Formats: sequence, C-alpha cells, structure tokens
Amino acid sequence: MRPRVLLTNDDGVNSIGLWAAYEALAPIADVTVVAPATQQSAVGRSISIFEPLRVDAILHNGVEAHAVAGKPTDAVIIGLFALQVKPDLIVSGINIGENLSFESVMTSGTVGAALEGANHGVPGIAFSLQVVDQGDKFGDPRRSVQSFTEAGRVVSDSCKRIFSGGYPDGVDVININIPARWTGGYEITRLAPKLFATGVERRLDPRGRPYFWIDGPIIDSADPGTDVSAIREGRVSVTPLTLDLTAPGGADPLTALFQS
Repeated sequence: MRPRVLLTNDDGVNSIGLWAAYEALAPIADVTVVAPATQQSAVGRSISIFEPLRVDAILHNGVEAHAVAGKPTDAVIIGLFALQVKPDLIVSGINIGENLSFESVMTSGTVGAALEGANHGVPGIAFSLQVVDQGDKFGDPRRSVQSFTEAGRVVSDSCKRIFSGGYPDGVDVININIPARWTGGYEITRLAPKLFATGVERRLDPRGRPYFWIDGPIIDSADPGTDVSAIREGRVSVTPLTLDLTAPGGADPLTALFQS
C-alpha cells in the first residue's frame, strides 16, 4: 500500500507552494489536501475555539481539496477528526518564505500545523522555501517570483527517504528549509536563536493618531550548525523538533528555589 499523506499549509489552499508539494507527493503517496481557505501566516498553533469552522470541497486543476475557514491547526484537526483522514505523515508547506530559528518556529503556521498533527500521534514535516525578496511573503500566494521546482524535488526526495527508512525516533516534527539558491546537499541543524532584529516603526494616521508596524531586518550572521547558517550557505536545513518544551537544566535550580 502507498503511504497516506495529509497535506496542509498556512498560505492558503490556493497557494503555489501547496500545489508544488502536491505535485511532488502525488506520484509516491495518496495525498489528501486540507488547508486554510485564506492566508494564515504567522498564527503558530492558534486554534479556533470561539467560532464554528466551515469546510468547503473545492477543485484545483481537477484535484479535490478541502478549504477550511480557519487556521492551519484547525485544518489538521478537521482532517484528522472530521474527515477521518488516517495519514502516515503530515506534510505542511511548501511555505513561501523561510521558517528558521527559535522565533520563527514558535510563530509559524506551517510548523504549527505539523506540530498539531504530532500532538495527535502523526509525525510531520514542515517545508519552507527561502525568498530573496522578503516582500514576496506578503504578495498573492497563488503567484511567486520564486521557482518551486527545486523545492518540489526536495519534498519528493525527503519524503521518499522517510517512507523507506522510517521516521526517526524521538522526533515529532522535521523542519526543512530550502535555500532560494540551492548549492546541493543537506545539513542536519539546530535552531538559531533569532532570524530578525526585531524593531517597531511608529507612524501617524491622517488624523494624527499613532500606529505601529513590527519590522526589522534579517540577521545575516549565525553560528555554524544552525538552520540560519545552513540556508545562508545554500544547503537544505533539516532540523528535528520535539513537542516537549521542558527545560531539564532548570529542574535542579527550581528545586532549590521552591524547597520549603
């Protein structure tokens, strides 16, 4: 039997990246597409608990997909528990824009969708493609100046390796980032602390009232062995992630602190 894949994303069900992933996976797996109806970037593992979720069956180039009027996490939950998809693997992406470092994996809807699946016992891979122009992240996800050809090959190759070799023990999600200009090769990495130098820009609206934009440039340097460093050097970054956020090193200091 062919492996079963639940394919989702955070750029929306019509995103060019989602369908590039579908084209890469369809020859090697049975793929069910369940994705947000609209752009949902940077929502992390946000979940809709105060409103109902609408799900529409749509056709994209003749392929049936399910458009969920909610978050990426909602799409995974709908796929697993409402549509009764029984996947061997959840694939999230291909995201338009890299998801690197502590800060990005905590806010990424792409990674969040894969983490949600892992929380229900289904391992996942999150795929993201670096963009040269950061403005491309905020454009129409149905189009991109970035080519997804090589990214599709990475999706196919990575999933073939998992299907044949098995998902690694002790890993809940594999976060794979693909450089805009791939020089070849994979690197197993750890998360860098930061990707952006966070800033806030203050502006005034036409009525003289202040409002704010969160912004900041990308950090160019990173320690060797990190995901940011691998991407900067043109290699595919493969980072194992776990749901367990416990900090073992804090147990002894806290024990001393809270002793009666």
